[in-house]
Order: sequence, then C-alpha cells, then structure tokens
Amino acid sequence: MSRAGSTIGYYVHHHGRGHLHRAGAVARALAQRHGCTVTGLSSFPRPADWRGPWAGGWVELARDDDPVPGPGAGDVTAGGRLHWVPRGHAGLSRRTAQLSAWLDATRPAAVVVDVSVEVSLLVRLHGVPVVGVVLPGERTDPAHRLALDTADALVGCWPPQVTGSVLPGLPAEVVDRVHGVGGLSRHPVTEEPPPGARRVLFLGGAGGHDLLDHEIDARLDAARAQAPGWTWEVADARRWRPDTGSLLREADVVVTHTGQNAVAEVAAARRPAVLVPQRRPHAEQATTAEVLGDGGWPAVVEPELPADGWAGRLERCLALDPVGWARWCDGRAADRFADVVAGVVGAAGVVGDTGAGAGHRRTPERSAS
Repeated sequence: MSRAGSTIGYYVHHHGRGHLHRAGAVARALAQRHGCTVTGLSSFPRPADWRGPWAGGWVELARDDDPVPGPGAGDVTAGGRLHWVPRGHAGLSRRTAQLSAWLDATRPAAVVVDVSVEVSLLVRLHGVPVVGVVLPGERTDPAHRLALDTADALVGCWPPQVTGSVLPGLPAEVVDRVHGVGGLSRHPVTEEPPPGARRVLFLGGAGGHDLLDHEIDARLDAARAQAPGWTWEVADARRWRPDTGSLLREADVVVTHTGQNAVAEVAAARRPAVLVPQRRPHAEQATTAEVLGDGGWPAVVEPELPADGWAGRLERCLALDPVGWARWCDGRAADRFADVVAGVVGAAGVVGDTGAGAGHRRTPERSAS
C-alpha cells in the first residue's frame, strides 16, 4: 500500500522520558521521509511539543498500575505468558478498550510499540502490523518471546554490530530480525570538541536512581571536593533543566546512567562519560554497561556512583577520544527507524474496508479450529 498519508500509531511506555523523546524523533522522521502522520498512544499526557503536520493526535490511556494491585491480586502475568494483566483492574480494562476503539476507528497502517508485550499482542490481534522496539537485556522469557515472535519487524536503538551482545541468550533467528538503527538522540550530532573549561554535567534520569536523594547529594559534594579544578552542573529528576542539549555541549565530561536515551545523547554530543548503570528489569542498563565497558567506547563504566577517586577518573575521561561515539550514534537513527516502519507499511496487503485508508497484512485463509 502507499505510505504517503498513512496514519501510524506509536505506543509510548510511561516509565522515564526516553521512550517519549524517541517517539518524537521517529514521528518527525516518518513525516519528513514518508509523508505519514503519527498518533501517540500513552499514559503520558500529550506533550506540549506534539504539534505540527506530523502529529496525528494523542490518545491518553488509562493507567494499568494505578492503583497497584494488592498482595491478594494473585498472578498478574497470566501464567508467565504476559508481563502485566492484573485481574479485575479497571484501568487495564479501560486502556484496552481505548486502544481497541482507536484501532477500529482509525485502522492505522502500522503501530510502533515502545514497549509493551500486551499492547503489541493487542495491536496484532486487530490485524494491524506491529513494529516492536527491543530493549537491551535478558529478553528470553516467554512473554518477551511471544512479542518478539509475533511482531512484523523489530528495532533496536544501538549499532548493528552489538545486537547479539545487548540481547544475550536469544536465538539467532530472533537476533537476525532486529534492525540495529544506531543510538537515537533527539539532539543533533555535534562534532565540536569539548570546550576545555573542565566542566562536568551530572545527568540523572526520570526513571529513578539506585541511591537515595541524600546519598546522591553527598557523593556529588564529595566529587566536587576531590576535584576542585572542575565545575559541576546537575540535571536530574529533582533539578531538571530543559536545555540538556546545551548542557551536554558545554560539558567536558558527562556523568550519567546507561539508559538508551542518555547514552545516545552523550554519544551525539561527542563527550566522554562516566557511566553508572541503574537497576532495571531484565538487566537492561547492566547489559548496556557491559557492552560499553568492553567495546573501546569513550567511557569509564562504574558499577555505582563512586564515592572517591574523582580527580583521576575525570582526567582519564579527558584522555579518551570522544569521536569514537560516532560508531554508536551518527545522527541517522531516526531516519533508519522510520524506514523500517515504512517498509512494514509497504509490505502490508489491504484486506476489506480500511476505514481511514490504512492497510492490513493480507493473510491466508484461516484454518478450522
């Protein structure tokens, strides 16, 4: 089917902000390269910048974790085949109905799912092609395998040469289906060298930190005392700054976690980094940290935010060549991602009444059951 004018759905997971930043970058690329409009599907409220000819709307979904089911809720994983389907949860019922209503009324050409096993399956059960975003880590459990195996295409936001390393334990037939598009940053790539002002940026995330707030503050105070020739800027969940792109460019060294968005933005800024993985489900950040610690990247990887040794650590970072980040992020990941989505749309056949003009994959006759 024709891609121009197609409506694409984009499901955005509500933990942290990285999924949301990624959605905006891919949506713009889909509009610019393929003439698509993108509707966001998320428990996040509509972002202020989700505007313009590429933005096809926003469906704010009910939360399926508010309230969190109590200890008597029983199995919330449907016997391990799914990740989160608590029985009798009104929010889960409402969000499922919202998604089904939108899918039926809009009949999108495809839906990007970033990330949810349950949403991926729901979309596919409506006969709509799915482009699944794959995160690093241990994704071999039955629920992940179900989503991976039923998606029409899979995208990983890392360079293709590390796909096997960031997805340990998955069989080759799954790994080979993953399109490694490169690190995807909302900020453009800069080739400007660090300013040489001996400035450190501590970039925290919205997804939470392993340390308590007062522990983070104490370690940052200690770091300042140990490296008196350096100036520190802090941008985290408590002290967020909207100008992270400028802060990254103005830094000589960045201290941050190993979430995909943070790593991509550091790489796009071409700044050496101290990377500290945070505990996440399925060892997501730990796996990324292991890959970055072994691959000759311009980063010093630490198991936790260090309490000492900052003077030498920052000097080691300055000795690294930040141009090496070009192998992780070359600024074209959003375009490659959009091309994968467009390829899925182009491969989908049209069956029956397509409503708003979007197509569905042509399938063989259903066998008797």
